[in-house]
Amino acid sequence: MKELVLINISGKDKPGLTSSLTGILAKYNVNILDIGQAVIHDELSLGILAEVPAESESSPVLRDVLFRAYELGVNMRFSPISEGDYEHWVGLQGRERYIITLLGPKITAHQLSSVSRIITGNRLNIDSIKRLSGRVPLERAGNQTRSCIELSVRGTPGDAGKMRADFVNVTRDLGIDIAFQHDNMYRRNRRMVAFDMDSTLIQAEVIDELAKAAGVGEKVARITKQAMAGELDFRESFTKRLGLLKGLDEHHLEEIAENLPITDGTEHLIKTLRHIGYKTAIISGGFRYFGEFLQKKLSIDYVYANELQILDGKVTGEVVGDVIDGKRKADILRELAIKEGISLEQVIAVGDGANDLPMLGIAGLGIAFHAKPVVKEKAGQSISSLGLDSILYLLGMRDRDTLNIKSG
Repeated sequence: MKELVLINISGKDKPGLTSSLTGILAKYNVNILDIGQAVIHDELSLGILAEVPAESESSPVLRDVLFRAYELGVNMRFSPISEGDYEHWVGLQGRERYIITLLGPKITAHQLSSVSRIITGNRLNIDSIKRLSGRVPLERAGNQTRSCIELSVRGTPGDAGKMRADFVNVTRDLGIDIAFQHDNMYRRNRRMVAFDMDSTLIQAEVIDELAKAAGVGEKVARITKQAMAGELDFRESFTKRLGLLKGLDEHHLEEIAENLPITDGTEHLIKTLRHIGYKTAIISGGFRYFGEFLQKKLSIDYVYANELQILDGKVTGEVVGDVIDGKRKADILRELAIKEGISLEQVIAVGDGANDLPMLGIAGLGIAFHAKPVVKEKAGQSISSLGLDSILYLLGMRDRDTLNIKSG
């Protein structure tokens, strides 16, 4: 009769350890049903679920493995597994899987405890935890600027809406970002990222900068704030603000473009996305002149934004063609997905304002970036504690994966 045995090995990691132990199992024609390994600070934890053939018997197998473990200086324990328990475990593999990503300047035990309590309360089981951010030298640990861990969980949430609301509360109370995604084939096969421009790719609202140059800064800033918070219809607010710019000399546009403050992490993010074959796009309710400036600076593939009308060297206070509002942003995103021959599930959309919600809602992954409260509440995911390149963590990328890209 075949036997099922769970072998757990722990101790100081060293080269050749796995090879040596599995070599012994191979001599007895042992079948590996499952295996998992983790190393933290050079301390190894290795688990092997082994099926020992009836003709081999477990006693000599385990004796030889135990002796080799002693020679290697590691600890080992064995647990027999019944066929019933094994079949029950196999039956769980069809359950839904999710990825929960924790991002912040640092991850504390209190934050992780709060998140894991919510996970347990929703009858989800944590299968694995891994660190995506780089290791931090001890002398810099007190000034750590970014940290990320990824949890793979399995099961069906008792109340997905309440669970998301609980995560939002932890985010607000403990200063950490939490992303909750289905772990499906689309998450591992995204192909395009579309960005809002103002207050997303750049840390400014261009129309406010134009208004300052026109001497109407305070008036326009008030309207902008109301629009981004969803208190005013975007199209109406845009028309009001644009009208206040009438008569502005066009030479101000170049000066403002040259001094646009690029959001932290933007260049690293775009460079990495381009390196791994992603398409990128700007879909903005701002102005094409500035979108094209960023396109050239950052090597972005597509730009869609409003065409600011200029006659005789002066801004007229109108745009050429239709205004790009929230609905039009979503339509453009659909058109781009068709053009690229991909599903909307393979698209990531990033924005900060209420007019970004339609495109965030239809994208496979919609991210509210340093967004207004109303946008955070309605968007699928939210990042407020780190730079724009932290989006790479939501793709499952580790810091070490992009190290050469960043410095190259």
